[in-house]
Amino acid sequence: MNKTVEVLPDQPALVARALELILSKLNSAIEQQGRFTIALSGGSTPKPLYEAIATQKLPWDKIHIFWGDERYVPPDHPDSNELMTRRAWLDRIDIPAANIHPVPTLEANPELAAAKYEQHLKEFFNSSGVEFPALDVVLLGMGDDAHTASLFPHTEALKVRDRLVTVGNKDGNPRISFTYPFINSARSVIFLVAGANKRPALAQVFAPVADDFTYPSRLIQPQGELWWLLDAAAGLELQH
Repeated sequence: MNKTVEVLPDQPALVARALELILSKLNSAIEQQGRFTIALSGGSTPKPLYEAIATQKLPWDKIHIFWGDERYVPPDHPDSNELMTRRAWLDRIDIPAANIHPVPTLEANPELAAAKYEQHLKEFFNSSGVEFPALDVVLLGMGDDAHTASLFPHTEALKVRDRLVTVGNKDGNPRISFTYPFINSARSVIFLVAGANKRPALAQVFAPVADDFTYPSRLIQPQGELWWLLDAAAGLELQH
């Protein structure tokens, strides 16, 4: 793992750096393998990043969009990560519908939805063996409880190591989430973290010793690159 921590002055600078980094990974992937795969996160922090990506002139037919987690709500629900992304980015560009790979959330139950998304991922990456497929970029956020994707502290989802996708639990509400081993198979994992309320969690995530199941973002140790992009409010105590 190659770990890089960058503290940016403010949220606009955070977004600009994330855009620069993603475009670099995108160009390299398309040059090397003819396509670029990215898994997105929800929440307010990446929304301006998605709006910025939408203004770029890119080979959209070579870009494939996935989601690292999703609330188990219909795709037109206000809480849907997919809906937020479509409004901020995907509805503003000319991308083939087949290149958008949303999490199924209209199945009979969340477990079936997780299994269906996992099967779709395996088919897309032509993966049937024991090794997990590698996305080019997995974009993550982190909550003030140190959760990432929908991997919440002390939940069963943290114990799942043999699947790509599992069911997360947020206060009794199901979420569909990549498992941490699948996230860790990515070529690049990029955390975007903003706000002073994240400092206590970051201190534990970066501590030499702490409990992974209490601070789930500690479990993200990818085989490729790990980028932590923080605004000054979040990263104040990490600056040396």
